Amino acid sequence: MDVGTGTGVDGERGDAAPLVIEARGLTKRFDAPAGGTVTAVDGIDLSVPANSTVALLGGNGAGKTTTISMIVGLLLPTAGSLRVLGRDMATDRHLALARMNFSSPYVDLPHRLTVRENLTVYGHLYGVQDLRARITAMAADLHLTDLLNRPAGKLSAGQKTRVALAKALLNDPVLLLLDEPTASLDPDTGDWVRGYLDSWRRRVGATIFLASHNMAEVERLCDDVLIMKGGRLHDQGSATALIARYGRKTLEEVFLDIARAEDAPVG
Repeated sequence: MDVGTGTGVDGERGDAAPLVIEARGLTKRFDAPAGGTVTAVDGIDLSVPANSTVALLGGNGAGKTTTISMIVGLLLPTAGSLRVLGRDMATDRHLALARMNFSSPYVDLPHRLTVRENLTVYGHLYGVQDLRARITAMAADLHLTDLLNRPAGKLSAGQKTRVALAKALLNDPVLLLLDEPTASLDPDTGDWVRGYLDSWRRRVGATIFLASHNMAEVERLCDDVLIMKGGRLHDQGSATALIARYGRKTLEEVFLDIARAEDAPVG
């Protein structure tokens, strides 16, 4: 089940933008402790067009973290194909990684390094040109200037989230992958982060691929929603279309229907 109808990554689609992510039969199996294998992702197809924000939802064990890990090149697929930014992630992922980035509140930056030192390290890893000026600009944009010389371990949750975003945006990514970008944030900070991400994507024309358990966040930010269950793509569509299809009032109610029912409709 696809987001869009594209047939290639680099070529123009008939109705919209070229594809940024394209998976066909994407599968990931792990060796089970007691022998045999466990299938975490089971032959999924998906296509994510440029200049969009797409959510990947699912309960614990649905396969979304494994899917994102394959997209960012941390895991290789067991079967199927995966192309990101026109590159085969099985053979040429290094060519895609320089043009993408990832942010998660569950991945801490080194606590003893200052914010500036952390951003400098990551900037060098990505080969960012004129790095000092880039860090200064990102700090101003994300209200981090007064925190640049503070150790990362001394930051609040909201400050850490903004630093993580600065790290993720240092290389001007064409594709930004986010895992629970506003987890543990107070409502005001979470709203600010969502607003910033939405305006940033529209301003630069990037693509955001987002995993979140905050359904209101998904409704606000995302053009399309993919819902995984049992390692497979169970349903897909805009938040409005999914709410109408299931006869519910919110996306959270749709999510609960799918998570709890064996006979929920498949789109």
